[in-house]
Amino acid sequence: MNILSIDGGGIRGIYSAYLLQRIQEEFKVDFADRFDLIAGTSTGSIVAAALAIGLKPHAIVALYEKHGEAIFPQSAWVPAAWRSARKLFGSSYSNTVLQQALVKQFGKKTLSQTHTNLILPATNIGEGVVHVQKSNYDSEFVRDPSVKIADAVLASCAAPSFFDPHKLGPYLLADGGLWANNPALVSIVDAKRRLGASIEDVRLLSIGTGSEEFSYSQKKSRFAWLWKHGLVWWGPKKLIDLLLSLQSQTSHNMAFLLLQERYLRINFSGKDLSLDDPKTIDDLKARADLNFTHQAPTIRKFIESLPARKERP
Repeated sequence: MNILSIDGGGIRGIYSAYLLQRIQEEFKVDFADRFDLIAGTSTGSIVAAALAIGLKPHAIVALYEKHGEAIFPQSAWVPAAWRSARKLFGSSYSNTVLQQALVKQFGKKTLSQTHTNLILPATNIGEGVVHVQKSNYDSEFVRDPSVKIADAVLASCAAPSFFDPHKLGPYLLADGGLWANNPALVSIVDAKRRLGASIEDVRLLSIGTGSEEFSYSQKKSRFAWLWKHGLVWWGPKKLIDLLLSLQSQTSHNMAFLLLQERYLRINFSGKDLSLDDPKTIDDLKARADLNFTHQAPTIRKFIESLPARKERP
């Protein structure tokens, strides 16, 4: 059972897309044909869904390059303090441009029309429960087969403070990164529970979007009241980054413990990694190319170890 798992991470999704483009170009990998299950959360859902319907990674890279600045518009005249305040009281961006880009990319295709099995985690904030969107690979699935892929991806991308929740049928959905920013464990469980794989047969390629290197200082702010009420000390954007990073790390650690040598994680770490700055696109592509170059022998060995798929959905 071959699994591809792709993390969430806003604009940093272009790192994953470009890395997969390099893998596809160098090793001639057809991801929809080679992987039995593809899982992606938030921005990773864009990449995962596109691969699952047979699109090449370069088309996904082009989506970020073409629409990134419009999805995350950066107004130079808006002070940083005001942008942070907006994130306290509402969403920073409209999801209109993102929705239009997704509709153009996926058209009217539904989750029953993928070339391989697909998982897109979201969060049902109306009920306070997880909401795992899946393609039609189990006869017991009755909720998602007719859901449009564009809607499922938009729901998975609805990151709190960045975009408004997405209403999908009776459900009010938000970013799957709230509980599964790294969907590796979700995919392992479903491979075993729904697709009949044994843990010993699972091979998983996990693609990250960067791990933020930060911590909270113990030095108190001069603004005692704001400190007391958490507005300065926590910082909404920093807190969201921390939660996403910790969830990804936990999933990575557990997946490695379960799979050992049958697991490969490709990621990078750094400071001040933005989720919403399109000016970082070129840097992220360069980082992806560097990681691919350095890890190419390991990646080649892992890809060559993947058994051929036995069947398609």
